Parts: sequence; structure tokens; C-alpha cells
Amino acid sequence: MHILIVEDDPNIAELIAIHLRDLPASVHIATNGWDGIDEARSGKYDLMVLDLMLPGLSGMEICRQIRQTKQHLPILMLTAKSEEQDKIAGLELGADDYLTKPFSTGELLARVKAILRRTNRQAVVEEKSLVRIIRGGLTMDLEKKQVLRGGHTIDLTVKEYDLLQLFMQNPNRSYTRIELLDLIWGEQFEGLEHTVNSNINRLRAKIEEDPANPQYIITAWGVGYKFNG
Repeated sequence: MHILIVEDDPNIAELIAIHLRDLPASVHIATNGWDGIDEARSGKYDLMVLDLMLPGLSGMEICRQIRQTKQHLPILMLTAKSEEQDKIAGLELGADDYLTKPFSTGELLARVKAILRRTNRQAVVEEKSLVRIIRGGLTMDLEKKQVLRGGHTIDLTVKEYDLLQLFMQNPNRSYTRIELLDLIWGEQFEGLEHTVNSNINRLRAKIEEDPANPQYIITAWGVGYKFNG
């Protein structure tokens, strides 16, 4: 397993590295944003631990650029800020989880292991499933991580793709916002249900002919959302 740490504080970076090597994992440290994005784009890492405040290029911008590509690199974002808005911004850009400094090494390892479990579980599910899922006018190619409507590719963020895959693989099943938050973003996100709402709204804007009157992702009143299969 290969993990990239993008952190400009050498003491924090080395402390994280020491504990991640015990997983065991091979660890590389980048101390600025430009080196971080170059390493992240190399495709040789299973996880990136990404600081929010970096010289050269911010963690937010690195996350945004990585999520604009087809590369599915799990990201654990670190921030010295405790404001909820920073956490929401990182999650909506596609971070898989976050930690607010200061944090314990035990919590760090727990978050890293949880992300890796979710990533591995998703890989197993995709390997055993059909190569394509077709629902109405939507086609999801699990091998290429691509969604098409009417033969045209729809550009989705990682979280939008994960949400749509969950819905398309489980048509007509209703999910609460808390269930979606746990299944897509993982544990420890209590109170951020509006993150689900904003991702659903953006997903509808991309896949629905009339987002105001959705035909695919339907609001299940009193529950949450479901995919009209």
C-alpha cells in the first residue's frame, strides 16, 4: 500500500508517516501544493492525506483538480480550522473524510483504515457486478467509471458518481439522508445532512432533463431519496 502525505509542517508530516508505516504502508511526503499535485497525479498511491493550508497550491485546489480527472484517489483532508464551512467545502469538492487539527494518532489511523475498507469494498462490489447498469436513458459503465445519457458523457464528481451508482444498483429503494451520508461519506459526519442535499441537487442538474421535476432521483417524502427504476 502506498500513501501520499501532503503537509508543509515537517514535524506533523513525519509523525503521520511514522504511524502510517505501521499499517504497514509505503509513505511519501510532499511539503508544498505543487509537489503534492504532481505526486497525486502519478497514479501510484492508494490514499492521500492532504493538508488544507499549503504553500504554492491549497489543499482545496489539489482536491478540486484531482476530482476533475477520472482518477479515483481516496483523500483524507487535514485542516487547522474547526469551522463547519471548511469541512463542507472539502467534502463537496470530493474529500472522502476530514480531520481537524489537533488530532490523535489513533483517530488518524481509524479514519485511514475506514477509507481503505470502503475503497476495497467498493472495488470488490464492482468486480462482481455487471460491467454496465442501464436504467431508462442512463447508462453507467462501471469499468470506465463513466455515465452516459443519450450517448453523451456526463461529467460527475466522485461523490456524485458514488451516489448515482448506489441509486442505480438499488432502484426503488428509499434512503434517508443519514444513510446516504454514512454509505457515501462514511462515519463521523453527523449533522452534515445538507451535504447530501447539495450533491443530490447538482446530480439532478446533470442527469435530469428537468431538474425541477426529476424522473430519476425522486424525493421520498418523509424519508429521503430513491431512484425511480
